[in-house]
Amino acid sequence: MKQPIKGFSKLSKEGKIEWLVNEHFENPEAARNLLEEYWHSNEKRQQLHDDFIENTVTNYFLPFGVAPNFKINGELYTLPMAIEESSVVAAASKAAGFWLKRGGFKTEIVSTTKIGHVHFNYAGSFDTLQSMFEDWKPRFFEETEELTANMRARGGGILSVELVNRTDVLEDYYQIEARFETCDSMGANFINSCLEQFAQVMKMDVAMRTELSEADRDLQVVMCILSNYTPECVVRAEVSCKIEELNDDKGVTPEEFATKFKRAVQIAEVEPYRATTHNKGIMNGIDAVIIATGNDFRAIEAASHTYAARNGQYSSLTHCTIDDGIFKFWIEIPLALGTVGGLTKLHPMVKLAHELLGHPNSETLMGIVAASGLAQNFGALRALVTTGIQKGHMKMHLFNILNQLEATPEERDEVVKFFEDKVPHHNLVVSKFCEIRGIPVPRSDVKKDK
Repeated sequence: MKQPIKGFSKLSKEGKIEWLVNEHFENPEAARNLLEEYWHSNEKRQQLHDDFIENTVTNYFLPFGVAPNFKINGELYTLPMAIEESSVVAAASKAAGFWLKRGGFKTEIVSTTKIGHVHFNYAGSFDTLQSMFEDWKPRFFEETEELTANMRARGGGILSVELVNRTDVLEDYYQIEARFETCDSMGANFINSCLEQFAQVMKMDVAMRTELSEADRDLQVVMCILSNYTPECVVRAEVSCKIEELNDDKGVTPEEFATKFKRAVQIAEVEPYRATTHNKGIMNGIDAVIIATGNDFRAIEAASHTYAARNGQYSSLTHCTIDDGIFKFWIEIPLALGTVGGLTKLHPMVKLAHELLGHPNSETLMGIVAASGLAQNFGALRALVTTGIQKGHMKMHLFNILNQLEATPEERDEVVKFFEDKVPHHNLVVSKFCEIRGIPVPRSDVKKDK
């Protein structure tokens, strides 16, 4: 029976691994070897990775791919993408190539404001609270001058501070809602530090007001935290062309393609079951670039899905119109990104990704990331309304199957050639592989493909 361990975090890395492999694995030596195999050969670089998080025992690798030919606002980019899912990089690259010949992607920053809150309970008179807030407001700016100096020098800082009454949804619940401009920084630490200083101003002021009644002195700060929902930090990316320019080799006319494509988007706008998968495909492209550039993909996911439900029903993040013979496809999405701070100056591959993109500022990176999501969605919908999604997806998945089977290079080449004009479903790949090796098919219900 497994037993809890005390003081695990105080053990050396080797001590952590020793406990881990002996406590949780049937073959401790094999587990230890695998963990050590994924260590970086450069000791200094491994120490850097060890310091990123707590209780590090090894590294977890993701493939780092690139998607070339992204023309964004007239500039040509090659996008870094870190992701494990097959076909994502290929689909993004293909969509980028398609729109390269049709004007490329146009992006526009709608806004860059981020929001944070001091959440607090207050049992007294709202009029008294409002009066106190008017006194607090200038002090919020004064007491954070040292914190905001560098940000203000770059053109950012605290934009506004408001008192919000939320007692309609929760008894005695109020907020100090602050808006921030954090320039090229994602700004989480900056925002949270400012909010905590606001809370100190509030608590100290209330404590010093001897004239307040007992109820009016009953103010309790619950928490100070930025919001990862950033509906005022939004970017728009779009592609457009004449319908006749949608000609392709998919076996449908441009008019038929445009009509079916628009209908597919409309379905995602009204049907949450489809919208969820539709938006997941968008995030395939977005998350891959977010991870490669050292940004917080969990925050981006959370904000995007909340934004998709902002009108009361979960809906598509992309939209499509056909007007006067012009096909237009676009996305509006909240993206709070940073190009300074965090991993951007520490992780070697993150630094390489930013250099690959030409060292973009945060607004340029917002446009690049939005274009990656739009391209991914276009590629998926293009396949869905023409050949179907599985043909291309399974072609890429074929290599995963062959790796699982431990196929030799010669066997891989033969299997790939065999499936050039077929959809490589798992059982068919196994069957063909066994035929090449001259061994029995492991499942009796798998039929040989002729």
